[in-house]
Amino acid sequence: MSDPEIFTKINDLLKQGESIVLCTLFEKVGSGPREPGSKMIITMRGEPLGTIGGGEMERVIITQALECLKEGKPRIIHFAMGVPAREGMIVVNSKCGGEVKILMDIVKPEPRLFIMGSGWIAQATAQFAKYCGFEVIVIDDASTAKLENFPGCIIINDPYPDSLEKIDIRSSDYIAILHGETLFELAALRKAFKAKSSYIGLLGSENKAKRHKETLLAEGFNKKLLETLHSPIGIEINAEIPEEIGVSILAELIKNKRK
Repeated sequence: MSDPEIFTKINDLLKQGESIVLCTLFEKVGSGPREPGSKMIITMRGEPLGTIGGGEMERVIITQALECLKEGKPRIIHFAMGVPAREGMIVVNSKCGGEVKILMDIVKPEPRLFIMGSGWIAQATAQFAKYCGFEVIVIDDASTAKLENFPGCIIINDPYPDSLEKIDIRSSDYIAILHGETLFELAALRKAFKAKSSYIGLLGSENKAKRHKETLLAEGFNKKLLETLHSPIGIEINAEIPEEIGVSILAELIKNKRK
């Protein structure tokens, strides 16, 4: 694959909510299968796109790339290809007679934030989220779900819960359920847990969250998955007014994004 094809593919995968590892050969000493600047992609499923050498070296690269994704950290790997290996080098069965270094860099999609609800807290949260670079999608069937209350956001103001069928939540997305009505919240939680979203937060008490989780557990949802729910949503800062609660919610979203 050419560089333009590789970057087009990266863009396509990011739009689908997938993280990838971009592998770049950045240093070569002696002989090697490709020149510095050669690139390939490893998807979340371990699929290679493009090539920087093939054979045993790329099998090692795939394994290392999946470890990178799991750890969430980039790394550099150094291959000995038919030459004596020094400390830290990975030996591969090759007659090239050289060594190469590969930078493995994680590329993640920017998470979208789905806000379920359109009241005062939802409005404050959306405003701060836009400031922090989130693409915000607001879903509610109330009259408050309108653009003047959510400037710069995408608004889905259709009958609920049917409106949830119109959205495609990705695993990289964040969900903030800021509504208050039980049936609304349960429908949102079902949608979010089925998508295995990166972050799911619920406004309300610990008792409310416990009851919702009991309901979903009885419906067959995985207990371990349900325990990932952030509720009460937000970092504890003794917030009282909607704007303060919005700040606490955004702080938790940013903490989750940067962890």
